[in-house]
Amino acid sequence: MTEGNFVDYVKMYVSSGNGGKGSAHLHREKYIAKGGPDGGDGGRGGHVIVRGQSNLWTLLHLKFKKHIRAGHGEHGSSGRSFGADGEDVYVDVPLGTVVRDTETNEILFEITEEGQEQILAQGGKGGLGNWHFKTATNQTPRYAQPGLPLEEKYVTMELKVLADVGLVGFPNAGKSTLLSVVTSAKPKIADYEFTTLKPNLGIVKYRDFQTFVMADIPGIIEGAAEGRGLGHYFLRHIERNSILLFLIPADAEDIRKQYDILLDELRRYNPEMLDKERIIAISKCDMLDDELKAELKEELDNELPIPYMFISSVAQQGIQELKDKLWKMLNQ
Repeated sequence: MTEGNFVDYVKMYVSSGNGGKGSAHLHREKYIAKGGPDGGDGGRGGHVIVRGQSNLWTLLHLKFKKHIRAGHGEHGSSGRSFGADGEDVYVDVPLGTVVRDTETNEILFEITEEGQEQILAQGGKGGLGNWHFKTATNQTPRYAQPGLPLEEKYVTMELKVLADVGLVGFPNAGKSTLLSVVTSAKPKIADYEFTTLKPNLGIVKYRDFQTFVMADIPGIIEGAAEGRGLGHYFLRHIERNSILLFLIPADAEDIRKQYDILLDELRRYNPEMLDKERIIAISKCDMLDDELKAELKEELDNELPIPYMFISSVAQQGIQELKDKLWKMLNQ
């Protein structure tokens, strides 16, 4: 998927259908002097329904669809004929989509399962025909109910990527390179910062045909929680990850300090992120010889509070061990 095709935020206007009016018809037929009321009910207005689709990865198909309207219910007619219901409109979204009311910013619901359906705008109920209102003392009611009006609102849809492992790191830490090595994804890779402008997803193939999903988001810099860089805009994509994999290059000046900065940005964005499983991967370790690696390992054993591993995506060092560790953590 190209960067321009990844859309994770859309706003739109949705409108359900009006309910149809009930009929106030009185029965007319040859040889029947007083047929009485026989007006049918109006049809229900159409709903706007949001439906989860696991084969969608982005909101691109909704990018230029700014107005969604369901059909109106038809009016009742004679002979107790009910009006047809308005046509429902289904809006398919990828799993992990959060739907908010744009005006109040209230979360209406979240789509997390295949085939899950939620009514976003409920169609108006059809009015009752006059035959519902006949009584012994009111045998020819000449009135019926109008249908209930439609429901309309402006909504915002945000996609929060559902992945098992989320890659967290500063720009140019090697996140996209790792993703390209362990999955079939083809993220943009270059030797400058902020190469990744949109999140990338890849499916990691494990032993015995098992798989898990890995997500790479744009690099986080200090102050991302206040809006610096691109990280703040995409931090929501790691809210749904089971494991956070911190990627820190071996040539970093202070590995523990970089880890603390990244962790602090996550805490300031959403403190609940600190409850997730975490592991550190020291990337680009092909630059280290055995002596330097042993010195660094001795130093990190005393400094880092969570498990860490040495890897090199380019040299394919430690990649299988990393997969084994992530799989074990996912299935604890």
